[in-house]
Amino acid sequence: MSYRVREETFESIGEGWQGLLPNAVTNTIFITPLWAKLWWDAFGEGSQLRLWSLWRHEQLLGIAPLRLSHGELRFLGDPRVCDYGDFIVARGAEAHFYRALLDHLEHSGSLNLHLQSVPGYSPTLTLLTQLARLRRHPVYLTVEDVCPQVELPPTWEQYLMTLTKKDRHELRRKLRRLHEERQANYTSLEGPDCLGQNLDDFLALMRRSRPDKAAFLEPDMERFFRAMAAATAKESYLRLCFLEIDGIRTAASLAFAYDRDILLYNSGFDPSYSALSVGWLQKALCLREALESGKHKFDMLRGAEEYKYDLGGRDLPIFQCWIGRTPSPEERQR
Repeated sequence: MSYRVREETFESIGEGWQGLLPNAVTNTIFITPLWAKLWWDAFGEGSQLRLWSLWRHEQLLGIAPLRLSHGELRFLGDPRVCDYGDFIVARGAEAHFYRALLDHLEHSGSLNLHLQSVPGYSPTLTLLTQLARLRRHPVYLTVEDVCPQVELPPTWEQYLMTLTKKDRHELRRKLRRLHEERQANYTSLEGPDCLGQNLDDFLALMRRSRPDKAAFLEPDMERFFRAMAAATAKESYLRLCFLEIDGIRTAASLAFAYDRDILLYNSGFDPSYSALSVGWLQKALCLREALESGKHKFDMLRGAEEYKYDLGGRDLPIFQCWIGRTPSPEERQR
């Protein structure tokens, strides 16, 4: 059977890329053409685009969204702002895609892959690595991080019963105390009209919550956040969620509604309200909204912060994968 690898641009493959995602094993906002282009425009300087597609006659089977950086082929994205990375491959075509990818890389002499943030369920970690080993290429895998997730049951009470007795008691107690002692209001905003002052308020709370978040929001990163928020709001993915206490915004999160899930991307809170646990409660209310809107999963994304487990998170590991060489111990820790 004849297969063809084609070099693409964002413009030439964008529509096909978007159409392939619902039939791919990995389907997340971080590997959409929208997100890849946002990242490339913000941070792609110094890299060379290596965007390839695999076709069988006129049927698109898969996409390799890669870039060449410092002699390595990496996904379009980086762990600072992209929680998952993967190839986009039609279900059932994985073996054909990975064989064709290895053939193409071997023929071009550029088989030095460094793939980051690959979700633990991806066939990239099993099938691609197996095929590479059979061809006697070095393969090295290491756990990069975890993404705690909550599978959402139909009702809030059913969700509460999935928590430990201690966490369930604490959540109920703190919510009750909040509403008894203060005028509390949770709001969730979406669509292009939700930006402006609302995005400014979110970024201000993000900066205020922790020194490392304030340092993270350097000018280039803030520009990326603003461009990303505008683009994802236009596509109805973005959710800006706030917890107000006595009319003052005290905690906020930026999340995405993608497919059947809510992805909690980043958050912030006013430390002067820490005694009321506003940061934790705001996330709990965001989870409850996701549940009540019929979402299937609440994904708290990269990082093993304690609050994620207090809310019932279960780890999905994400991996780094090197194919073509063995990384140094220092590289494995990056």
